[in-house]
Amino acid sequence: MLPECQLFGTVGCHLCEIAEGVLMPFVDHGLLVELVDIGDGPESEASIDTYGLRIPVLRRVDTGVELDWPFDADQVVAFLR
Repeated sequence: MLPECQLFGTVGCHLCEIAEGVLMPFVDHGLLVELVDIGDGPESEASIDTYGLRIPVLRRVDTGVELDWPFDADQVVAFLR
């Protein structure tokens, strides 16, 4: 079973769009990915401080381990193991 993940990014982020494209084949095979806009919500200031220079960032919900951009499909496979 694939772990649930979050993809931290923001609207208008070109690299975030590319990362979503890398993740789409995994989503098509059952990976659950929540898109988290770091500029939206009550914790946005903290999220911007944490992720502002690193986005897109893929985070496993179960372990909290993060994979910073750039990543490719092989790196995502290893990350999900």
